[in-house]
Amino acid sequence: MERVIRFILNLLWLVFGGGLVLALGYGLAALICFVLVVTIPFGVASLRLASYALWPFGRTLVPKPGAGIASGAANVLWVLLAGWWLALSHILAGVTLCVTIIGIPFGVANFKLVPAALWPLGQEVVDTP
Repeated sequence: MERVIRFILNLLWLVFGGGLVLALGYGLAALICFVLVVTIPFGVASLRLASYALWPFGRTLVPKPGAGIASGAANVLWVLLAGWWLALSHILAGVTLCVTIIGIPFGVANFKLVPAALWPLGQEVVDTP
């Protein structure tokens, strides 16, 4: 039953919660990072977050084992390049969705994605138990 509810929430998120638009934003960031060859690791992280933004219910971000100081330093660069505007898009979408009672779960999901948008490196997306 819980899987059915998550599936329904993810479908509604995709259509009404802005999941498709936010995933396209991450995809655009990934494309730019892939073109700028040096930032390919950021592009990979952005694609990981695009899949998470597309289908967030029933999944969460956890620290990746073995991620160290390099990931932290790279996250600072990520915030300057793309993280701030992706996080801002989640905040704006979350506030807009929380205006209606029906949109509150989707607004909360957007707020859950803000830290992921700011610090994606050294994280991995896993299914929640």
